[in-house]
Amino acid sequence: MKYSIFQNLFIYKYTNAQSSASESQLEIVNEWKYLDFVYPTFVDRQKAIQNGDFIPKNNVPLGIDYFPNRLFITTPRWKNGVPATLSTISYLSKEISPALKPYPKWEDHGNPENPDCSKLISVYRTAIDKCHRLWLIDSGIVNATINLKQICSPKIVVYDLSTDQLLVRYDFPKSQVKEDSLHSNIVVDIGKNCEDAHAIVSDVWRFGLVVYSLSKNRSWRITNYNFFPNPVASDFTIDGLNFQWLDGIFGMSIAPNQSRKDKALYFHPMASFKEFMVSMNLLINEPLWQSNSQENAKYFFSIGDRGFNGQSSTSGISKTGVMFFTQVHQNNIGCWNTARPYIRANLKKLDQDNGLIQFPNDLKVDNEVNQNVWIMSNRLPVFLYSQLDFGEINFRILKADINKIINNTVCDPMNTYNNGSKSAVVSIEEGQCY
Repeated sequence: MKYSIFQNLFIYKYTNAQSSASESQLEIVNEWKYLDFVYPTFVDRQKAIQNGDFIPKNNVPLGIDYFPNRLFITTPRWKNGVPATLSTISYLSKEISPALKPYPKWEDHGNPENPDCSKLISVYRTAIDKCHRLWLIDSGIVNATINLKQICSPKIVVYDLSTDQLLVRYDFPKSQVKEDSLHSNIVVDIGKNCEDAHAIVSDVWRFGLVVYSLSKNRSWRITNYNFFPNPVASDFTIDGLNFQWLDGIFGMSIAPNQSRKDKALYFHPMASFKEFMVSMNLLINEPLWQSNSQENAKYFFSIGDRGFNGQSSTSGISKTGVMFFTQVHQNNIGCWNTARPYIRANLKKLDQDNGLIQFPNDLKVDNEVNQNVWIMSNRLPVFLYSQLDFGEINFRILKADINKIINNTVCDPMNTYNNGSKSAVVSIEEGQCY
């Protein structure tokens, strides 16, 4: 891949301190001191600032996704003055800090003061499937950090990335939305064809999953005690700020290139050190969850833990079965080869403290032949509990070549590393790990 001389100035390489034979690489793709948007005219931008529709200091990028030649960025409406909640920028743009272009166009973004719920209100995260579709979860919530308002029902929205046309808009039934629910993450599983698709959405504040079937255009809600936060893991100290987040199920990932009966949804609450799993084949079985049987609890189980300060937001799995996950308390990312037991000896920290990652909020593994892991670093705790310094870099999009970053580590599928532990054999439908 070729880069301009200008962009090469922003490529950072570093040597993995724990393995001299391994070189890990992070690249700065984009970085910002503050966000700006592409308005039709300069006058339109000035009017938006004057009337409070655009308050630059209140805009923080949260979600990141990659589709050839462009990046998708979400900006939830945590505070007033966020003019658009989903945008794109060109990949390898000429500017290191480009303005965001609302997606698919300005007219598709609602005004919180006069909400049109058919439009985008507050998007947290997205997912891009192998059928070239962009899925997103629109929480319908504004001012979540100040005075939470559910101004529209949460909804799943799907766009065709070949045409940028709307394919699906699905509002969650009222029975599947609890008081103070916050639907903040989405993953998508594709079965035998593109219509055989299911979206899994996490309710981080009311500790549930909503499963949506594209072919049925229906959804159902699932609850389990493993979705709840661990009070011990709810205490965070980041950038000198101490705060408590009782966030439940948050990070989710599905291993690709497996038959449906062998697929698992890996998940973890934000306030937790543990990783859990459940069979995808069971999650998409709607009648199973209509029964509300206590027996259903056995299908969810812990596979291991990351240790103290091992809280993680999001995760993603490569085609070779390597999971990448954020380490928010450590300003780091980690990896795990899903073919090996989930024990700490098999978990690898990938970035030696070079200061590029400052709260890794979102992480994605793209669908390219030669895959990359993408990271959104956004200093969110400072934004929420202190004040960002807009004279310095606050937000970064980082990427790493997967093969390079895990080369000769315990996560490398080609590595014959053996820690002496017996490989795990897991029956994901019966909840047995031995």
